[in-house]
Amino acid sequence: MEAANQLGGSPLLFLNSLKEQPLDTRKPAVIGVGATGAALAAAVLKVIPEALLVVTRKESRETLLTEGICVTGALDFRITPKNVAVSIEELGSYEPDLVYICTKTFHLKNVVEKLALLPKQNFAAVSCHNGLGTEDLLAGALGPDRALRMTLNYGAASSVTGKAACAFFNSPNYLGALTPRGAEAAGMAADLLTRGGLATEQVEDIRSYVWRKMVMKCSMANICAVTDMTIRDALRFKPTREIAFGCFGEAVAVAKAQGFDLGEGYVEKAVAYIEEVGVHKDSMCHDLAAGRPTEIDFLGAKIIEYAKAAGIPVPYYSVMTNLVRALEKKPVAHP
Repeated sequence: MEAANQLGGSPLLFLNSLKEQPLDTRKPAVIGVGATGAALAAAVLKVIPEALLVVTRKESRETLLTEGICVTGALDFRITPKNVAVSIEELGSYEPDLVYICTKTFHLKNVVEKLALLPKQNFAAVSCHNGLGTEDLLAGALGPDRALRMTLNYGAASSVTGKAACAFFNSPNYLGALTPRGAEAAGMAADLLTRGGLATEQVEDIRSYVWRKMVMKCSMANICAVTDMTIRDALRFKPTREIAFGCFGEAVAVAKAQGFDLGEGYVEKAVAYIEEVGVHKDSMCHDLAAGRPTEIDFLGAKIIEYAKAAGIPVPYYSVMTNLVRALEKKPVAHP
């Protein structure tokens, strides 16, 4: 979809709007209030109580308005929103200036298409997802100057609307723009979260930060999904550790082909870190157990897509990604 609101060489209206507004008059919105979205929404609400949250069900809306958001563990938030919508179309009358998108990646295409149809386009949008290439969907629908990307360095799980348990937070998160013209909006988006207690740093080359995280995420998500093991257990069990290092090597080669040299010793340092924090199962395990689609298209499958374009063989990724797709087809056993 061509972004009709990309304004060429003239000043971007949404940036001018943000510059002129004091903090307490800004109008952020958060789409998706699952495990990670709950923590992010709570941080936004601490600074701007009038911020709008967007969910997909009326039941979720009522729960959030009556019971609020409660995040425990490595992050601690308790707050009740004032404004909750049940459709993206409702953002039209709210007229946001910043939109944080915290949905599952398989919903992202639908979300950005709806955002592109809103009557007023004075906002920047932040992809707050795990995966590779999510920012490209935003750029295609809204224009690259309004597309921001964030890497979330905390892990959370949730089974009830508004309630999340945070296993770790490796502060800070990172947030950046895809173009120099979007840097102002990125700085404001990062500052808002930091003021709310979710430390977030603006960086210039956000894609390199995405790759540094996603080499590990893309590899371990596949392995954990297939074996139903925790990240730590998969790394400490010799057979799955061997698969993991095969995947790491392939992903690092693909990252380099994309222009991102992660540096000597990257894999060893990253593995040492995730062995410590990886006491939980990857979210893909929970998706499969619940019979939901996985985020494989933006994880293992995206590595394969980039590898094919660069002519790089990725046999470990090909096998593990195909196994995840096979498990997606497996009937869910209900008690």
